[in-house]
Amino acid sequence: MIQKFRALTRLMALALSGLILPLATMAQTAYPQKPIRVVVTFPPGGSSDAMIRILSSRLNEKLGQALVVDNRPGAGGNIGLTAVAKAAPDGYTLGVGAAGGLTANVSLYPQMPFDPAKELAPITMLASIPFVIVGHPSVQANTVGQLIASAKSQPGKYSMGHGGNGTAMHLSTALFSQMADIKLTEVPYRGSGPAAMDALSGQIPLALTDLPAALQHIKAGKLKAFAVTSPHRLASLPDVPTLAESGLSGYDSTGWFGLVAPAGTPAPILNRLHAEFTAALNDEGIRAQMRNIGMEPVPSSIDAFDAYLKSETRKWGEVIRKANIKLQ
Repeated sequence: MIQKFRALTRLMALALSGLILPLATMAQTAYPQKPIRVVVTFPPGGSSDAMIRILSSRLNEKLGQALVVDNRPGAGGNIGLTAVAKAAPDGYTLGVGAAGGLTANVSLYPQMPFDPAKELAPITMLASIPFVIVGHPSVQANTVGQLIASAKSQPGKYSMGHGGNGTAMHLSTALFSQMADIKLTEVPYRGSGPAAMDALSGQIPLALTDLPAALQHIKAGKLKAFAVTSPHRLASLPDVPTLAESGLSGYDSTGWFGLVAPAGTPAPILNRLHAEFTAALNDEGIRAQMRNIGMEPVPSSIDAFDAYLKSETRKWGEVIRKANIKLQ
C-alpha cells in the first residue's frame, strides 16, 4: 500500500512539473499579448512623458505591443503610483515614478495609500535629470547672489513654482530656501511643464523645474537661468553656474525617474521588461534624443535599483524630518 502511494506521489510530482515548466516558459515567451499601460506620474508635456515616448519608438517594435502612456499627475506621484500598486501583477501596468513618489512620500505623508517598498517591484532606473532655477526676464536679479540679496531685503517678495508637493523639486526648493536663509512663497504645480510655462508667461517670477521643461526656453532667451542644482555644470548649459559655486556650498540635488511594476509580477516578465528597457536606454540614437532634452540615461540592474530606492528613502527621510515638512 505504501509503495503504491509513493509511486502515485512520484507520478503526480512528475505530472505537476511537466505542467508548471511549460507554464513558466509560456509566461516568459508569450508576454506580452496586448498593449502595456505605462502610468506616468506627471502631466503631458513633462520630461518623464517625453522620455517614455522616446523609448516607445524602440520598445513598441521589440515587445511587439504598444506602450500606452497614461498620465496621472498629482499628490507628488501618489495618484499614479497607487494605480500601479493596486493593478493586477500581470505585466500590463507599469509605472514611471520619481524620487518623491518612490522614496520621499513615505516620510512626507502621514497616511500613504500604498507602501512603495512592499507593493511595487523595481525594474530599472531610467534617467537622471538635473534641476534649474529659472525666472521671468522681468526679474531684476541676474545672479543667484543678487536674487538672494533681493529676497532677504524684501522677505516674501518672490514666489517660486515647482513640480508639485512631495516631488524632488519641492524638496530642492525647500533646501534652497534653507541654505540661502530666505523666505519664498512656494507654488506647487502638477509637474515641471506647467511651472515653467507660468514663469514664461510671468504668472510667477521664479520656478525650480527639471531641465527638459525649461531648456529650450532658456536657449531662446525667454527664461532667465540662475543656476543648476547638480554638483557640476551641464554640457547643455555651460554658462549657467551651479548653486554650489554660487555661494551655497554643498548644495546637490538631482532628480531621477525609475520604472516599477506591481509587486507580485512574475520574475520572467520583470526580467523581459528589464532587458528590453535597458537595451533601449543603451541605444545610441535614443541616448542622443534623451540628452537633447536634458536627460541622462542611467539603466541599472534590478537589484541595484532596489538598493538605490532604499538608500534614497533613508536620505530624503532625514532631510524631511530636519525641515519639518509634512503634507496632508
